[in-house]
This record gives sequence, C-alpha cells and structure tokens, in this order.
Amino acid sequence: MDDRLHNIVEERKDKIIIELEASRGNIPAISVIGRSLAEAWENSLIALYYYGCDIRTQYDKRDSKGNFIDPPSKDCSMRMIIDDPSSEPLIHRAFPGGLEDLEEYRQEVLEGIKDHWIRDRSDPEDTRWEYTYHERLFNYRVPGIEGSINQINKVVEELARSPHSRRSQAITWKVWEDLGIEDPACLQSIWFRILPDEEGVGYLNMNIRFRSRDAYDAAFMNCFALIHLQEMVAREVGAKSGEEIRLGRYIDESDSYHIYGRRLPDFQDRFLQQLFTRSFEQRTWSREFARPIFEEAKGKIAEKIAQQDREMKVRK
Repeated sequence: MDDRLHNIVEERKDKIIIELEASRGNIPAISVIGRSLAEAWENSLIALYYYGCDIRTQYDKRDSKGNFIDPPSKDCSMRMIIDDPSSEPLIHRAFPGGLEDLEEYRQEVLEGIKDHWIRDRSDPEDTRWEYTYHERLFNYRVPGIEGSINQINKVVEELARSPHSRRSQAITWKVWEDLGIEDPACLQSIWFRILPDEEGVGYLNMNIRFRSRDAYDAAFMNCFALIHLQEMVAREVGAKSGEEIRLGRYIDESDSYHIYGRRLPDFQDRFLQQLFTRSFEQRTWSREFARPIFEEAKGKIAEKIAQQDREMKVRK
C-alpha cells in the first residue's frame, strides 16, 4: 500500500472508524464522518480501499476456461455520516461523470424524467427498465390496491402532523417483483425524523439504506440526489406545518459498499491521484459554482431524453 495513502488514513483516524476488520470470513464494517457530502464520500472511498476485503461478484468476467479475468472487488459494509448535508463543498470532482450527468440524475430521482422507461411487465418482449427510484418513492404500486401510493407525500403529512414520529419512511423493495430479476433495486429504505434544537427549531434527520452500492461509480450521485430529496421534504414539511425546518444529519448505510475490480485502475489513476496531488479545495466544487452549469444543462437533458425516447420506441 502506498505510504502516502497510509499517511492520509492516519491523519483521518477521527473520521474513519473501523467497527470490524476483515478476518475469519467477516466482511469489514466501517463508519466514516464528514461535515459535507464531498468530505464524507471521500473518506468512505479511502476507508473502503484501505480496509475493505477482496471478494468476488457475479459480474466478474471469465475467460473461455472459466478463469476470472477481472480482479476481485473491494468491499465492506459502510456507514457514512454527513453532519451538515447541504454544507459546502457539496460536490467532489472525482466522481465519474460530469455536472450535466449529476443534474440529469437529480431530475431522474426527484422529478421522474425517466419513469416512462419502466417496462410493461405484461409484455415479455419489453426490455426497458425494471424500476426507477422516483417511481418506487412517489408512485409505489401494490397488487390488489387501486392506484398508487406517493410515499414522500405521506412522509410530509406525517411529519407535519407529528414531527417526532418514528413511522415516517419510504421503501422501494417489492418482494413480489424484485426476487430473481436481473436488476433489483439497490436503495431499500429512507427514514425521516425531526428533532428540535435548543432554540426549538426543527431539524430533519434522514437515514438511508442500500443493500448494494457501487461506491465509486454510483454512490456520490445517489447521495447528491437524496440530499436534494431531504431538502425538498424539509421545505414541504415547513410549508405544511408553518414551522421552520432545517436539515439535520444524513446517515447513509450500505450492506455491500464496493469498487469493482475492473474499475480499480481508474480509481487509482483518478481518485487517488487527485488525493495525492491536489488540495481539498481543488478536489471539490460548491453548488454555487455548479448552479449555472446545471441550469444550462436542463435543455440538453430534455433533448437527450427525447432522443432516447425515439430510439427506445424504434427498438420496442
């Protein structure tokens, strides 16, 4: 292991907590803390790469003789704690993708711009998506129940009525659909509760649980969108209750938090090199910096979705 990485880990001992090391068949359990999303995500990847175990996945490629081509993944169970979710710097430059991709994903989760890509389950030839998170959170359907359930609206109503409620949650898993499909939902549940501070101002706390999480290629975008969801719920609860609601801490748990083996060279070349050669300020962006880029991207995203719609219609 690179001495530079060892020194960084040593410097962050107060931010990286090893609950259980990899030993005797135990998948390591790790907790990390950061004030902002950028800091917490960075700490999570450092801890995963340094302390994670090597383990195979069903997606590892093999040659014609059945030997593995891809290296094993780095994996752990991860608990990421973001003390102030809307604080700056919000955006880490090392996430694989651009700011336009980040805005597109935010729209996908919060606005449902790709809900119409969900496949028709009565059509075996339909190969579109199994689900979107927006559809599962805002338009959850259960066999035998007419219509759909907007779980986020229910959360807002419950918290406005009873901010200390322990029942304000939304789930994604559909046991009657997700067992055995090729791409089941990774996000499992979101839980909300409001705690007043010493001055009586309510703070919306949020817990997230993923069963499986691509730590390098997906986790940052997941968190970015979900923090926007936390902000949206706080605004709507405040509007409905007439009380000021601010953002409390964000806890993000993944049963399997991993970097695929085939992605380790890119992780080393991109993420670790930034860690070794740039300051934290140079590794991050503020939301203010990104906002005009997000605004400019909206028209491009709409046209991109329209083009993909046309291509999907032809394929279907």
